[in-house]
Amino acid sequence: MTSRKKDSQNGRSQNGGSKGDDRRRHRDPRENAKEQVREQDHKRRKDNEREERLRRRNEVKMVLQKTSTQANSSSSKTTSQKIAAVKRPRERSDKEKEPTRPVKRPRLEKEKPQEFDPKAFPHVAYRRITTAPDNDSDGHLVFRSGDIIRDRFQLMKILGEGTFGRVLEVFDNRNPTKRRALKVIKNVSKYREAARLEVNVLNKLRDKDRKQKYLVIELVEHFDFFGHVCLLFDLLGLSVFDFMKNNGYLPYPIEHTRHIAYQLCYSVKFMHDNKLTHTDLKPENILFVNSEYRTEEYNKRKNRRVVKDTAVRLIDLGSATFDHEHHSTIVSTRHYRAPEVILELGWAQPCDVWSIGCIMFELHTGKTLFQTHDNREHLAMMERILGSMPSKMISKSRTKYYMHGRLDWNERSPAGQYVREQCKPLHRYHHGDSEEAELFALIEEMLTFEPHKRITLGQSLTHPFFSRLPRHQQLDIKEIQQIYAQSNGAALPASSAHNSHHNHNHR
Repeated sequence: MTSRKKDSQNGRSQNGGSKGDDRRRHRDPRENAKEQVREQDHKRRKDNEREERLRRRNEVKMVLQKTSTQANSSSSKTTSQKIAAVKRPRERSDKEKEPTRPVKRPRLEKEKPQEFDPKAFPHVAYRRITTAPDNDSDGHLVFRSGDIIRDRFQLMKILGEGTFGRVLEVFDNRNPTKRRALKVIKNVSKYREAARLEVNVLNKLRDKDRKQKYLVIELVEHFDFFGHVCLLFDLLGLSVFDFMKNNGYLPYPIEHTRHIAYQLCYSVKFMHDNKLTHTDLKPENILFVNSEYRTEEYNKRKNRRVVKDTAVRLIDLGSATFDHEHHSTIVSTRHYRAPEVILELGWAQPCDVWSIGCIMFELHTGKTLFQTHDNREHLAMMERILGSMPSKMISKSRTKYYMHGRLDWNERSPAGQYVREQCKPLHRYHHGDSEEAELFALIEEMLTFEPHKRITLGQSLTHPFFSRLPRHQQLDIKEIQQIYAQSNGAALPASSAHNSHHNHNHR
């Protein structure tokens, strides 16, 4: 759940806001330098926190030793008396005695708070937060590692941070074997409202998908903590972006790209079928369930990490929008933004398909397809890679990026030179391998300029690129057959749902 800042006027963003800044660090030397400074600062903070924890633990140990010494010297009880006192069960009062018949608790009755048990928490040093905590200047909750909230959650460390708030790893004393991820929203009204909208979306999708087969992250519960809306999730692995970043931005094996993209199409199609558009699809918002890896040789000079299990979950539904809701003018993180959004022509589910096409390119190459921060430059890159913008889209746009049907762009400027050097026609990125040709054919269909001509996710799932998926990675074969039948007028045999249409033309 790391982040890239959304270049957006949309007040609603996942997890209350798009995470991070709007850039790709691995392509810009200045950004690399900033990244190194941030990592050094982060390491310094970690060292300081570690020293502080050790100091607190030593203080607690000294207090415990002193208390133990005083107790031994002042106690007059015998050992047998102490044992008897420990073993003697506490007598129940009349109010606590069990009724003769089981009584159902009213549904709306609030659950009684658990009695605080310090032994249930792993840290020696802890601090219970029972009154309104401090917030920093941005509205983030101020805490120390080991702090306990609601007498249940022990805050361990920060997993990610964005405009919406922070995601923390927490220990849940009701589920001692599980670590959880707690998204703590800033104590700021607009982010609280965005978080409540996200809760609404997650709850509605959960009602539609009780078995969690559509791979959208499940909201375990949510609550308010002194103005901070908190969303509790199961703790997952790294995002596909963070894994690639930790791997030196080496690309994923093509079979991993295939499985990740297949799951992504399947999950987002479920949202589209329920009249939802995600609007913020990017590698940071796709998490591995488990990001454990092995190391293998990449080439003669370097090795690369290969994730053991490519199962993923879709996260960050804070900016998801129902068809009937207000559609903000600008959505999506810059690098994955569709042309209809830049030209302010309105948007719907096809803008998610465009984002997925950009993500697939990035997973396969390790590079961002549209590495830019400027609308004109972005459009110039699109035309360099995909051809001329359709005249219908240009004429309908109220923006001033085109003059007399041509992009108002100086190709001889430094920016123009950058586009010529960094971008090339899409077909020149692959090298003739049949698997790769199928991948780029699907990407090209996803990156069709006109939204109504863009391939749908239902059609994408039946594309030849996904026909090579191993049987155990295929999801809901019957549903894929129905999709294929609706798209092509005939059903596929069950045994060949993913193997008999290599030469099908999706155009």
